[in-house]
Order: sequence, then structure tokens, then C-alpha cells
Amino acid sequence: MKIFISGISCIGKTTIGKHLADNLGYDFYDLDVEIEKYFGDSIGRLKSQHLTEHSFRAEKGSMVLKHVITSNQNENIVIALPPSGLMDSYYRIIKNIDCIIIVLRDKAQNILKRIIFYDINSNKIERKLNAKEKAYYLEELKKDMRYFGRTYNRAHLKIDISGLDIERSVLKVVQLLNSAH
Repeated sequence: MKIFISGISCIGKTTIGKHLADNLGYDFYDLDVEIEKYFGDSIGRLKSQHLTEHSFRAEKGSMVLKHVITSNQNENIVIALPPSGLMDSYYRIIKNIDCIIIVLRDKAQNILKRIIFYDINSNKIERKLNAKEKAYYLEELKKDMRYFGRTYNRAHLKIDISGLDIERSVLKVVQLLNSAH
């Protein structure tokens, strides 16, 4: 089975995806990491070579998504997608595959607590937000929820992980996967 996990930034796609894959005995892939490996450069640098996010997805991201899927054609895998994972060129690939698409949801306030920043080279930046920055990023998270929310309706399962730690989030995903089959 192929399982795709999407949701807005810092929702926990990679962390929950890895734990889910371990729980199920599947291989795990983070599409952003796979894109960096494939092209030998950071996501930030690769995106800066494109005029729009759409052209990045169409030219680079979808190429790598196809590569990961075809390289694991007969394998059980979990793939963490970027927030745009159910849009345009990515979705055109995914919708033709026998798979389960999961969208993780949480409250913006919870996501803000685990927000992570990266530099242009994909190195983590340690940052403590002041009150003004917290308010700003809280609004940005809410905007992303509205913006991507329309495409997230394409998912087979929408799972609210509000208030759950990683283990309980994975357990909830596994339970819903089992009930969907």
C-alpha cells in the first residue's frame, strides 16, 4: 500500500510519517528530502531557480515524486508530502495510484508551538519568537490552512491530531487506516 501524508508546514508529517512507517513495517520518504538528494541541492536553492512554486512542482518536484513511486512500485511506503502535496502536478500523479491520502489537521496554536525555521541550505535555525512574531506566524498558519484546505478535501482521511503526542497521533492514524479497509 502507498500512503501519502499531507498537511500544512510543521503539522508533523515527517515525524508522524516516520513513526507510522515504522509501526507498519513500511519504508518512509519525505518528498522534500528526496528532492534535495535527487538534485544535490537544498529546497530553498532549487525553488529560487523557478519563478513560481507551481513551476518548481511541475519541473522538479513531480519528477522526484514519480521517481520515488516508480522505484517502489511494488513496495509498501509512506511518503510525507509538502503542504502543496495535493495540488496541480503532484495531485495529477497521486490520483492515478492505488493509495491512501491522509491529511493531518491541528489547531494553529498547537502548530505554532512546534514551528521550525530553515535557512537557504536547509539547516535548522534556532529561533525564539517574540509576541509580535508569534501573532504574525499564527495568522500565517491560519492563512495556509484556508489556502491549502480546499485541496485537502481530496484526501481519503482527514485526521485531527489536536492535543495528541506523536505516539497517540500514529495510533489514531493506524486505527483509521484499519477501519478504512
